[in-house]
Amino acid sequence: MFVHQIHLPHHKHSAENETIELPLPAKVTISMAQHLGAPCAPAVKIGDKVKIGDVIASSEAVMSAPVHSSISGTVTAITDVLHISGKYLKSIVIESDGLGEVSENIKPPVIDSREDFLKAVRESGSIGLGGAGFPTSMKLGFDPKEKQPDTLIINGAECEPYITSDYRCFMEDGEKVLDGIKLIMKWLAIPKCIIGIEKNKPKAIEKMTKLCRDIPEITVMGLKSSYPQGAEKTLIYSTTKRVVKEGMLPISSGCIVLNSSTVAFISEYIKTGMPLVRRRITIDGNIVGKPQNVMVAVGASLSEIVSFADLKKEPDRIILGGPMMGSCAFDLDYPISKTNNAVLLFADTPVYEPSACIRCGRCVRACSMNLLPTELEHAFDAGDVKKLSDLKVHLCVNCGACSYVCPAKRNIAEKNQLAKNFVREQLQKMKKE
Repeated sequence: MFVHQIHLPHHKHSAENETIELPLPAKVTISMAQHLGAPCAPAVKIGDKVKIGDVIASSEAVMSAPVHSSISGTVTAITDVLHISGKYLKSIVIESDGLGEVSENIKPPVIDSREDFLKAVRESGSIGLGGAGFPTSMKLGFDPKEKQPDTLIINGAECEPYITSDYRCFMEDGEKVLDGIKLIMKWLAIPKCIIGIEKNKPKAIEKMTKLCRDIPEITVMGLKSSYPQGAEKTLIYSTTKRVVKEGMLPISSGCIVLNSSTVAFISEYIKTGMPLVRRRITIDGNIVGKPQNVMVAVGASLSEIVSFADLKKEPDRIILGGPMMGSCAFDLDYPISKTNNAVLLFADTPVYEPSACIRCGRCVRACSMNLLPTELEHAFDAGDVKKLSDLKVHLCVNCGACSYVCPAKRNIAEKNQLAKNFVREQLQKMKKE
């Protein structure tokens, strides 16, 4: 199989700057949907006192992860907050008491079995820190009797422009990454691991290669610096030459993929018992005077971060995540969530008016899943469910490469996402009828 990819400018301006710890914010707004899957229900009420690490929301659903307080203080509101998805999500507002007190419940978990390990991962609130937000406990909670993976793949590609948070994780917390890998391989009986890092990060490759030099079960693999190298299915093929078929999960290919920052966090949690209440975020963009990675409390507002960025002028676009797959925030009051790995701020951004498709085929050559984006667009515009399904619309990974290369500036990637939702809705309607 030939995997199409494109080349993007890297803009890794913050790569060699050590991460800075930001002060705890005066207030946090923490959403109950910090992950893919079922949102949590509040476990606190207005007026309650909380400390760092206290559980403030949870769910019994398998595809979920508990939410913890990132500061100490008082719960002042439980309200609906408009999310960048366009939905209102239940959120807990906590006003800081300025003490930064850690919960008395924080202690390293005792792990003597696979079940203990999976329970600890669940209680840590761990999710995919690369941006997808898939609950880690669900990804690792496979039934070994049905499918036992033989390869753990660590995603260190970080192929989006600007973002360097995973790179800084390797450089500053490489030992934690390795320790997390060992824990997962041990308790889940996974015999080998591949750490995939793009070749435009030679220092990270060198560091991890040195750390793993006496561990034959772990291989550090330099990957082609192209986009979307970090997409899960693309990464699996690049590292193992295995193909994840339509409708199947990566474990069907014998692989489990975890982000490097997620693995480092698991190591830290097992040692300290401190749940996921903060994360490393890249700050960059064409108006940022100090491109940097910062460690910030979950729920802090963008204004807390931007005040550190030394902006040259007011932004007209704020992107959470990378410029290819990220989402635009409404304003600087928007709160950071576990899934945000970057805040990119731009001014004087061009606005393009889409024109007619000239059938140049660039989007077809750019698609990493070998789809036909122009045909998908036509099928969606025609409301043709069967054709969308025949064209494998659900294989689209929403990387945005098709829109990026389109000379007519058509919103092809956006249409693909609308098409996937359209097909799902129509199929559900057919089942009910």
